[in-house]
Amino acid sequence: MTIQKRRERERADRERLIVTAARELAEAEGWDAVTTRRLAAEIEYSQPVLYSHFKGKDAIMAAVAVQGCAELAVELRAARTTAEGVRQALTAVGEAYTAFARRRPALYDAIFTHETELPFATPEAPAALQEAFGELLAAVTPVAAEGDDPALLTETYWAGLHGLVTLMRSGRLPEAAHEQRLALLTSHFAPPGTA
Repeated sequence: MTIQKRRERERADRERLIVTAARELAEAEGWDAVTTRRLAAEIEYSQPVLYSHFKGKDAIMAAVAVQGCAELAVELRAARTTAEGVRQALTAVGEAYTAFARRRPALYDAIFTHETELPFATPEAPAALQEAFGELLAAVTPVAAEGDDPALLTETYWAGLHGLVTLMRSGRLPEAAHEQRLALLTSHFAPPGTA
């Protein structure tokens, strides 16, 4: 192995360490606890080392968001592809999305709540963002009516899911009725009788 390859590998390992430490700290204590000073202490590197990898906390959060989108895409794909039928796939995707948000609240916030410089909904979006949206799109496209723009319909379905999750997590909607709300959302996109 050349010295250059070893350095590249070590750099990639440090980046993974920084992102993992940020995720763990955010999940344990919230994003307010994630500072470059705290991360430097957690991973036992100096702050300048962190800044040699990331511009600051926002860039670290963006890296966490990209990683989270890759994980979300895998979960949505598994839910969609194991379901039988269009309506069941849409239901399964909605349930998987909600479960992800419940299980990983800080990760969900990094992806969908906190402001980042990630270019969502553009051709420049990182592949992981496109894949996660692609899984939603794959579940929604079969229920699109003639003349509907599948991408806009998917954005609307996604907005509904995000709204339900956000309002439930904040206590503005009681969690007890979540399954009913999710069923209502699904039935308006894929009415009963949809294959």
